Amino acid sequence: MENSSLLHAGATQGHPEIDDLVSRLRLAPESGHIWLDERRMFMLHSASFGALRRELIENLGMDVARGLLTRMGHLAGSRDAELAKKMRQGNDINKIFSIGPQLHALEGVVLVEPVTVEIDISKGQFFGEFIWKNSVEDEAHIADYGIGAEPVCWMQIGYACGYTSAFLGSPVLFLETECRAMGHETCRIVGKPVRKWGKNEREDLRFFNAQPFANRKIISLGSSREPGDDHFRNSASHSASRHEQRRLIGISAAFNTACHMINRVARTTAPVLLLGESGVGKEMFARALHEASARSASPFVAVNCAAIPDQLIESDLFGVEKGAFTGASNSREGRFERANGGTLLLDEIGSLSLAAQGKLLRVLQEGEIERIGDTRTRRVDVRSIAATNENLEAAVSRGAFREDLFYRLNVFPITIPPLRERRDDIPFLADYFLERYSHLHDRWVAGFSEQAIDALLTYHWPGNVREFENCIERAVILASEGGVLELAHLPPFIAVKQPPQHPSLRVTKSKASIASDTSSEEQSSEIDNDHPDDLQGTTATATLNHAQSLMIRNAIQQHRGNLSAAARTLGITRAQIAYRARNLGLGHLCRSRS
Repeated sequence: MENSSLLHAGATQGHPEIDDLVSRLRLAPESGHIWLDERRMFMLHSASFGALRRELIENLGMDVARGLLTRMGHLAGSRDAELAKKMRQGNDINKIFSIGPQLHALEGVVLVEPVTVEIDISKGQFFGEFIWKNSVEDEAHIADYGIGAEPVCWMQIGYACGYTSAFLGSPVLFLETECRAMGHETCRIVGKPVRKWGKNEREDLRFFNAQPFANRKIISLGSSREPGDDHFRNSASHSASRHEQRRLIGISAAFNTACHMINRVARTTAPVLLLGESGVGKEMFARALHEASARSASPFVAVNCAAIPDQLIESDLFGVEKGAFTGASNSREGRFERANGGTLLLDEIGSLSLAAQGKLLRVLQEGEIERIGDTRTRRVDVRSIAATNENLEAAVSRGAFREDLFYRLNVFPITIPPLRERRDDIPFLADYFLERYSHLHDRWVAGFSEQAIDALLTYHWPGNVREFENCIERAVILASEGGVLELAHLPPFIAVKQPPQHPSLRVTKSKASIASDTSSEEQSSEIDNDHPDDLQGTTATATLNHAQSLMIRNAIQQHRGNLSAAARTLGITRAQIAYRARNLGLGHLCRSRS
């Protein structure tokens, strides 16, 4: 497959045939489902969408409504990019990329006509210009607000950004340069990597951030990396530091949910409990909370409770007076005093001994500490944030954690999602860490190969963002100067192709449908007894193509090659069964039309 090519509008609006996409759309009214490949869809009246859009604008304001619709579109686009990567393998890259615009039309959103598309995945290069016709979004806006001065296809822009970013594995931003809601005949959009846009254009990135605090310097979606940037190369060895503050990167629904919770509690004084697996970035979220609070100008102090021996925990947290014990030659403040007026992060809180938990509880309740060897108490004003990767409720049940301390800490719990639930963020994280470690190690790596991107997107990341970051750093070191980051540069356990997740096979008396059972972790195979024996032998481990081949073969043979009758048996159209039979190598069984 070629990695770089140029596409201009031509026959059929510049797109290949859409039959392969239509064949993946399945209506199952008997079960109340509509499936696009393995994903559930649903229909919505355009008038209902318009009413919802109007309610969002009137109740939340234009900017908030735009952000919500943009992020919704981004999620849909990134999901469709996953489907695109499974289809048309071996085709020209433009035919694969065109699945996104075609799906946008198939889903009834807008007709997309390409003007120019330039793609080079290995170098992270992209330029796209498209014309939109019959947009459901600008029709809804014009019906309510008439012609205005700003583009309004927010959800569609989000879709284009999400689809292209996931397809390339690096952040791409589209802008709507013409819009029917501005009086133009059609809508026109232009897209290119975020780093290629100017500062003013990149202002639109704020609509991808769910919370106001996400615009602070700790969170970013952009990249300043430029190929051949002399300043980048010359300054790297002087200014790069492994210990420079990292940024929170994300756009996924799970990430935005955590950001929303932090934003809600930040301006209060309530204790916060951060829950999540190791490596998800709990300390970074704690810093974001501190930066968004009224205490941002005061100290942020972090302590890893697991790293302090039991006999030293009291002196470390509460401080020591001179002469309190042998070797205490000077008075020393504890962590609580150092964080006075600010925020104290108690990381790995579940590792504290029961004795240490009791001493900590009193400080949190009374706001007073007493240094070791001192006779007076000191008032402290500290906002506490606790973090753990343990199940504290289970620890309370087995007597390993004090119940009263748990209730004191658990005022406002926030769960930080693992990376496997944030796959939409992987292209942004990959681009950020590629820039960071290219800068740190004074190297220039052009981008990611398509195989490397696929591996990053499919791996389950048990070590979460920490593991992801380490893998990108390793790959940057191994990659050739000026080359691309290849699959071979990733650790072997990531480079191994992940096993596919096959949907359940469900066949009822006269109709067959393949559906994904999202409510169960186990795959099952339910075959009706009315079907032939070879189909009954199909197990849950059979591949989707094999299961389809068996069903289609038996239906065609049962009706002696009559495709119309076989299609009625399976509950699909004649065109769909003909297309699938041809792709599955069953064309010799079909009776040609006279």
